[in-house]
Order: sequence, then C-alpha cells, then structure tokens
Amino acid sequence: MIESFFGLHGIPFGRSVPVAELLRTDGWDELHARMLHTARARGFGVFTGDTGTGKTTSLRRFAGELDPNRYRVLYVCDSFLTPRNFYWEVLHQLGCTPRFYRGDAKRQFQKALREVNEERKNPVVVVDEAHLLSREMLEEIRFLLNTGMDSESSLALLLVGQSELKDALKLQVNQAIAGRVDIRFHLGAMDKGQTASYVKRHMDSVKAPRDIFTSTALGMIHEYAGGIPRKVNKVASSCLMTAAVRKETLVDDHLVQEVLESEFEI
Repeated sequence: MIESFFGLHGIPFGRSVPVAELLRTDGWDELHARMLHTARARGFGVFTGDTGTGKTTSLRRFAGELDPNRYRVLYVCDSFLTPRNFYWEVLHQLGCTPRFYRGDAKRQFQKALREVNEERKNPVVVVDEAHLLSREMLEEIRFLLNTGMDSESSLALLLVGQSELKDALKLQVNQAIAGRVDIRFHLGAMDKGQTASYVKRHMDSVKAPRDIFTSTALGMIHEYAGGIPRKVNKVASSCLMTAAVRKETLVDDHLVQEVLESEFEI
C-alpha cells in the first residue's frame, strides 16, 4: 500500500534492504574495520552493542565481504549454547558428521580446522548472542584460543552480543579469557543527524521521489527511538502506513506524535 501511494520501489524499512544500500555511520564503519582485522589477523574479537543497534546487519556486511576463497565463516547463534552443541554445529557446517561424545567431537573439530588451514583458508568462527554464553561455554572458548599451543592461531574468533557480554568479561572469574581479547568495540546509538541521514538513506534505497519526512518529524522519531535503528525502523514504518491510509503526502511532527501515542503508548 505505501509503495503505490508514495511511489516507492519497495518497503523502505524492512529486513530485505540490501546491506550495500544501508547508511554507514562512523560507528558501523569502525565496527566493520575491526571485524575484518580480527578475521585477517586470526585474532579474538569481542563486539558489543545494545539491542537494535545494528550488530547483526554489520555481521551480514562483514561476512559478505570476506573472500570465500580465503575464508571459511562458521556462524553460531544459540541462546542455550553448550560446548557439545557448539562442536556439533560447526562440524555440520564443515560437512562432518559429529562424533557423539564431546571429547571426540572436540578432537574432530581440531582436525577439521587443520584441514581448512591446509586449504590456505582462514577459519572464522562467529558466535552471535554471546552475552548469553554460560560460564562453561566461555571456558570452552578459552580452550579454542589455546589450540595451537599459543603459536600462530588456527582460527579467528568473534564474539558478538549485547552490553552484558562486556560486563561479564570484567568479572574476576572471566579474567583468563578477557586477557586473551585482541580487539574490542562497542557499537553505540546514532545521533540526531545520523538518524535523519539513516531515514533518508532508506527512503532513497526505494527511490522515493521526494522527501516525505519533515525535519521536525525526524527529530521526534530520533527522540523516541534514542538513535536505535530497529526502533527507528518501526516508528518510520508505522508513520508511512498511517500517512498512506489517510492519504497524507507528508509525515510531519503531528502525525508522528499521533502514531507514538496510539501504537507505541508514550
């Protein structure tokens, strides 16, 4: 509905927007650069950010830019990740049938890593939602980092999660693994100007024929969303739908206020 009314060539704030079309803020660019460096150096990186700041989108961009002839990306995302489940997941991705016992699967994974390295590829293990990792799983990650007897690392390891991960690594009980971190980065929220540019970039990605959001509307969206892209997407989408239903060609501050009060209960 909003496409035909506003003359758009797609849904501007959906998940299907190509990564190349997204706004690249200084924070996102720095996160991306640090992720790439971690992969190239076979390092251990910890990357955090609050919910909705764009970590997963950044991972899509990161994985998409790694040359598959030089890197083998193994992505793991499990709210209840155990060491056994971890090995089973990465072994399946490597085309192996995992052994039943954890110790056997661990040795199988080490062998598979050696084979990937023999192919002159860098294994890159990405653990998403890492703020949910148990103490047992963090200890297993420390084991992964020790593979190779502290000589050249056999893999790059990226932990990606919410701010709680950063806090967890400050605890005394986790100092052994925290001391192994090579690169850290925390992705913050957008400022007011970046929020406005973010909305404009999304509208440009679907070839909006003109500016639809007024500057005051963008200011209100930023104030409510706090510069969090996911919240910006939800409010902006609701505003476009409301405007289309009412056949209003502009999204102004009055419409934003109505949407916030009726749909977001402010």
